[in-house]
Amino acid sequence: MSAATMLVDAAGKAQWYALMTRSVGAQIRGGETAALIRFSTDPVAGHGDDFQVLLAFDWQNLERFASEIPLSANSLVIGDLDHGAAPEVIAATGARYVGLPLKQLARTIPGGRPNMVGMGVVAGLIGLPLEPLYSVLENFFADKGDKILAVSKQTVAVGYEAAAALGDEYRLPPAHTPSSGKRWSISGNQATGLGALRGGIRFVAAYPITPATEVLEWMAGALPGVGGALVQVEDELAAINQIVGASYGGTPALTATAGPGLSLMIESLGLAVAAEVPLVVVDVMRGGPSTGIPAKSEQADLNIAIYGLHGDAPHLVLAPNSVTDCIFTTQWATHLSETLQAPAIVLSDQYLGQTKAVLDRPPDIVFPTRRELASEPADGRKYLRYADTPSGVSPMATPGMPGCQYTADGLEHDQSGAPSSRAEDHLAQMNKRARKLADHDYGDYWADLDGEGDLAIVTWGSSTGAVREAASRWRKEGGKVRVLSVRLLAPVQPEKFQQALAGVSRILVVEQSHGAQFYRYLRAYYDLPQQTRILHQPGPLPFRPHQICEQLSSWRAT
Repeated sequence: MSAATMLVDAAGKAQWYALMTRSVGAQIRGGETAALIRFSTDPVAGHGDDFQVLLAFDWQNLERFASEIPLSANSLVIGDLDHGAAPEVIAATGARYVGLPLKQLARTIPGGRPNMVGMGVVAGLIGLPLEPLYSVLENFFADKGDKILAVSKQTVAVGYEAAAALGDEYRLPPAHTPSSGKRWSISGNQATGLGALRGGIRFVAAYPITPATEVLEWMAGALPGVGGALVQVEDELAAINQIVGASYGGTPALTATAGPGLSLMIESLGLAVAAEVPLVVVDVMRGGPSTGIPAKSEQADLNIAIYGLHGDAPHLVLAPNSVTDCIFTTQWATHLSETLQAPAIVLSDQYLGQTKAVLDRPPDIVFPTRRELASEPADGRKYLRYADTPSGVSPMATPGMPGCQYTADGLEHDQSGAPSSRAEDHLAQMNKRARKLADHDYGDYWADLDGEGDLAIVTWGSSTGAVREAASRWRKEGGKVRVLSVRLLAPVQPEKFQQALAGVSRILVVEQSHGAQFYRYLRAYYDLPQQTRILHQPGPLPFRPHQICEQLSSWRAT
């Protein structure tokens, strides 16, 4: 995986764009792995329909990865001669096979390794210059000594030369005019951490879980630089309860988990709703149920995120739709949580979280509003933590503020925070908690909308990349289509939804869920036209653009 990461970083230095996803076995351990990379001179948000080059160091685990690496007759498969001919699963695709002595070439350089040869072969095939690749090697091996660096460069050069005999049909054109700013090479999980920092998160309670661990690892290194801290705790229950406590004490707080961890956190999320304590939980979704497929992606935690809390418990649910958007959506979720004093769940997934992408630096966005803090009551007045204000948001005191003592727990309460089972108090507080979310102006951030016409594709999260590419192809063929990617899933925005799709008579809903959770969510809250179709599938395979284009074409045919 290190060789693939270095290729992506080198592409960025060459002013190209790149996107890398990874595929590993179902077990949470080391072992078989595949890196899937797309290079382009234009920004990319996902993989295409098939892969043009497959480089296999051995055939041992190819069968289990075959469905995730679609090939065609235009594909080139490169295998190591030491491992014999390509297996039948390769021959069945019609792809061209070429054998190269990868291990033998590596042995021509004392200390050389086959993965460095392979990196050189790929770079040579696509026309990636050696200079940026060497620059990345220098950074990667900076603390390994000059000898190891020299060996690595020589081994890469051997592979680069070997690629010359394979033709130039896979070479990318020269990069466009260099961008004015430095390109970033960043993963979705790292972007999520950055968005949290930009939003003001200063405390993280961490319990590792695949595929969310990288969020926590990145924040562990970044938080001290902004005066924050991360604590590794013993389990998910400790994680959620520690961020409840940190936020109650006045420090914006976050934890990151996956589906099994979110299940354990539900009760304490309800506590945060009742006590009106802001916090952020990032759920990097994976295949389920139960342990499921820990290292693969699926958009199947929508139901638990929206409906999983018992009772009427208004809270925020948001979903980023690209690696870049992981920054913005997490920052916005933190802002909304702090402003509205409500817990926020951010639904990323393994595909987004563990994708590494080269992208243009996104603009810095500042949300000035912060938590409304209480001040010492004047004239002997009693502090009302849960005052029934017009907006539903009431000033929040931090522990130790003079004259602002109050009870904060999961019991229903009156405006002062005193436990109450009176019907009028319960109704007033329920209305207050619902009103502050329902009446807030979320602006245009609630969704991304582009395109025109009476046909629309409605999607969310990581499925957006394939949808956008399919829509681009459709438009190039003369068709018209709108794309609506919903970012704010709760609270719902029915008026904005109807405005966005005014004049639309046909909708295609695209989601990675076996039970069509997103479609059923839309049906529950939004007025969909009679001609609404669903394209849904479970993980772990992502959507390919051609699947969506085929659905649009079948509609045109009828």
